[in-house]
Amino acid sequence: MNVKLLAYTPDPERTVACAAKLCYAAADIDTVMEGLTEEKTSSFINMLSELGHESPVEHASFTFGIEGVSRSLLAQLTRHRLASYSVQSQRYVKESAFEFVLPPEIEAMPETKREFLLAMEEDQRHYERLAELLQRKHETEFLAQGLSEKEAKRKAEKKAIEDARFVLPNACATKLICTMNARSLMNFFTHRCCNRAQWEIRALADEMLRQVKAVAPDLFKKAGPPCLRGSCPEGKMSCGKANEVRERFGKMGAGK
Repeated sequence: MNVKLLAYTPDPERTVACAAKLCYAAADIDTVMEGLTEEKTSSFINMLSELGHESPVEHASFTFGIEGVSRSLLAQLTRHRLASYSVQSQRYVKESAFEFVLPPEIEAMPETKREFLLAMEEDQRHYERLAELLQRKHETEFLAQGLSEKEAKRKAEKKAIEDARFVLPNACATKLICTMNARSLMNFFTHRCCNRAQWEIRALADEMLRQVKAVAPDLFKKAGPPCLRGSCPEGKMSCGKANEVRERFGKMGAGK
């Protein structure tokens, strides 16, 4: 997994503080940024957190580049709908020798790892054979329609991999660009940094949180699973490790 914070709102915490100031102070657009020192900015952000006033937080957004994650993770990630996603297309990009994500529990046992790798090899063979057969069929059709050999081949390959991709597994690796505003990110961290989240998306969420904390520490000071801010809401489904979780995220906040 490779995660990189590619871009974000310049001076995100001051931008959020600016929005908060406009809500609560007699300021106008020309002067609203004035006097927002580091201390005042931090004060406004803490006030928003205490009041539960979240809309000003939406004015800061963060864009991540993510690669080396599975299509299974992608299905979970895109359930967070207040976000923008651009995903490398399997319609336009041929999956020759596709990369895949190997779950740690499967990797830990020689028998399960061997079975998994055999399945990946078999999927690759089926994908390539389907693409070959479909491309041959489509190319013949396009040539019959009067297309040049070069154009027929180009269009046939695209149309072939469009259907051949259906045999690819959930483990198939993908790449994407994801943008969320800070409020949506906090919701994402609440659900996906929790110990009960699936291991892969939890690892992604933890790394995304680590990177945004580096550029907006006050804004994301309380971000993470719910047990950081109070009791666990999971009831009998709780992992029962709230103290361990708090210690781990406390170290993240300290930059360790």
